[in-house]
Amino acid sequence: MIRILAVLAALVCAAPVMAQSLPANLDKANAIVIDTTKGRVVIKLRADLAPKHAERIKLLARDGYYNNVPFHRVIEGFMAQTGDGKNFNGTGGSKYPNLPSEFSSVPFKRGIVGMARTSDPNSANSQFFIMFNDGPSLNGQYTVIGEVVAGMDVVDKLKRGEPVADPDKMVKVQVASDIK
Repeated sequence: MIRILAVLAALVCAAPVMAQSLPANLDKANAIVIDTTKGRVVIKLRADLAPKHAERIKLLARDGYYNNVPFHRVIEGFMAQTGDGKNFNGTGGSKYPNLPSEFSSVPFKRGIVGMARTSDPNSANSQFFIMFNDGPSLNGQYTVIGEVVAGMDVVDKLKRGEPVADPDKMVKVQVASDIK
């Protein structure tokens, strides 16, 4: 009974977040909406810079791969990383093949979203990170996939750690155009 009440309370609390409107002039076909344990984050995908990576993010969102996935690595003043829907700890990727890099001249600054990878530039798969501050050492070394257009205050509230103890999660991730 207590669990049922807890689930109902969570749904009541989540309803205002789910009902939030999206930013004006947002290309909903190239945006993802991430409802986290701290609130909603909206990311404009940069299909003009990284079309293969944008399509992968949308595919995984539609597959439900990102639902209930933790922010496993959140470093104060640097970035918050998530997207490991396989192992939930930063060691896994999706069932799809790794992607070739799509580096650009867009600088890594606060709110920029980049694809995580190993030392191999062509190893991005499902994981991504959101920048807290400027990260010039990443410029031209990682694929810029998008930018937070709403909810950076939510990203700022994520629990820190490497790894994070009892991490915040992406509860539900959707392509904006799919939201009914």
